[in-house]
Amino acid sequence: MTLSFKTCSSSSSSHSPCSNRSTPKSFSGDDSQFFHQKSYRAHTTTLFFILVSLSFFGFFSLYCSPNAISRAALFATTRQAKSGIVNYVINAQDSSHHQSIRRIRAEAVLWPGWEILVIVSPEEKVMPPLPGEDYTCFYPNGEKSTARFTAVLPFTNRTAFRCSLPGIYRHHHPIPTPILASSKSFQISPESRWPDLPLWNFVVFEAISTENDVVLFVKGPNRGLGSNKPPESFRCVFGEESDSAIRTAVTSSVQEVFRCPFPNETIDNPVKIYLETVATNKEATKTVPSVAYFSPKRRLSESREKSLLCATTMVYNVAKYLREWVMYHATIGIQRFIIYDNGSDDELNDVVELLRSERYDVTKVLWIWPKTQEAGFSHAAMYGKDSCTWMMYLDVDEFLFSPAWDKQSKPSDQMIKSLLPSDQSMIGQVSFKSLEFGPSNQTEHPRGGVTQGYTCRREEEQRHKSIVRLSAVEHSLYTAIHHFGLKGEYEWRVADTEEGVVNHYKYQAWPEFKAKFRRRVSAYVVDWTRVSNPKSRDRTPGLGFRPIEPKGWAQQFCEVRDLRLKRLTKKWFGYSEENGYRMAWQR
Repeated sequence: MTLSFKTCSSSSSSHSPCSNRSTPKSFSGDDSQFFHQKSYRAHTTTLFFILVSLSFFGFFSLYCSPNAISRAALFATTRQAKSGIVNYVINAQDSSHHQSIRRIRAEAVLWPGWEILVIVSPEEKVMPPLPGEDYTCFYPNGEKSTARFTAVLPFTNRTAFRCSLPGIYRHHHPIPTPILASSKSFQISPESRWPDLPLWNFVVFEAISTENDVVLFVKGPNRGLGSNKPPESFRCVFGEESDSAIRTAVTSSVQEVFRCPFPNETIDNPVKIYLETVATNKEATKTVPSVAYFSPKRRLSESREKSLLCATTMVYNVAKYLREWVMYHATIGIQRFIIYDNGSDDELNDVVELLRSERYDVTKVLWIWPKTQEAGFSHAAMYGKDSCTWMMYLDVDEFLFSPAWDKQSKPSDQMIKSLLPSDQSMIGQVSFKSLEFGPSNQTEHPRGGVTQGYTCRREEEQRHKSIVRLSAVEHSLYTAIHHFGLKGEYEWRVADTEEGVVNHYKYQAWPEFKAKFRRRVSAYVVDWTRVSNPKSRDRTPGLGFRPIEPKGWAQQFCEVRDLRLKRLTKKWFGYSEENGYRMAWQR
């Protein structure tokens, strides 16, 4: 039997979680019983005797059970119920069930789309749930939502869940941080604290340790282009927010990346790490909420032989493109691929494993943080520094090639290397202009891949993409997606289009582009459906703010017929068949 109490103050405002509910509801977890209050005078006496009997029976049962809540807790609950301020759940459970249920220490942040990301604290040992295990987020007014397993985060091995924020809280500010428990029903203590839930636009979301310092990834303080605040405006805080926490000066503050030295004191176990603004005459000290931890013993990447050429990209549900992209670039010289997965739910893992089985060096890094492409690329510069000399930053719909390769009957793993300077050169970055291809009359993803299906492009050269010498990247890790800031002694070179160019298959068949419209990792267009940043070059000309196919989409952006890479890849990767040819990456 489950006994539940839920009452609301008679003085609750129209905006409180208890308002607009004509039928009080049991939040015991099994939802097996509802108590309906009626105002008919004829039932008053009967209802009174029923409640008295149930109260006596419940009190006697709880008194006798060694696993029941304490008498003091019960009397406290009764007293508070009379005063009309109880807003938590009490569940009497059998012994075996009670022992298996526990509250899990965790941090949380409100994500876009009214979802809460809940990340288990390092001291907790929570594995991905097995079938039949029910994790749940509980809220102060008795609301709850299922906690769906999301991932085990890399580097920290912390288990993450996602919970939908109940609608009743979507117009409240601040929002309480939910309690994560390992059951659909859970006994919440009257002393439970409900700290404010951090919002995604103002939070420390990741921290990594280098040999010399700590790098924090933070949403909010440097919001907007050209709004980087000076490093002396901030401090890093190691430990809970208190006077006993350890503070170090920030040495760099650019975009969402902040760097600070290690504390002088030894820290053996993971501790929460925050970013704190320094108090001024006009503003008091302000602490940015955090879901990140500092761990001095954590290695960012495994020890391995250093590769000359690596490539990295950030992806979301692009498994169908990845095989073509990896096979092509590996054949012309990329030795290692580092794939930042922005929370894909397609067949990405299967494709990565297949490529590995075919002896391609592919590493997948889970990077679940939405709209953080710049931060992710900065992270990749640190992640690959010890194992890669040069890093190519391209999307999976972008292919680097040189028109001079057209004369080659077969590819060579020295081709990309030929586009880079010598080891003695002080050139730290080489960039290549891109050419944007349109739908080319395609109505679905081409069977032979993007290099075979999309052959018509815009005439104008577009933004560049780069290959960066990682040792040349400046301390701040500044990146504009298309290039990095370099240390003062290094130079940046932009290649001529006859030397090298990037084919960007940007505007694809409408079903493919529609998916891209709805969910992108672009740093400059946070939400394509909102009328914001309308002149960004990340926006599509003539598309507007709704994912509705424009008239004549299949023929748009077609100013130049360009078959160069199609012919080249067909020559290198095509196999003759009875009805035509098949590309090596087709399955």
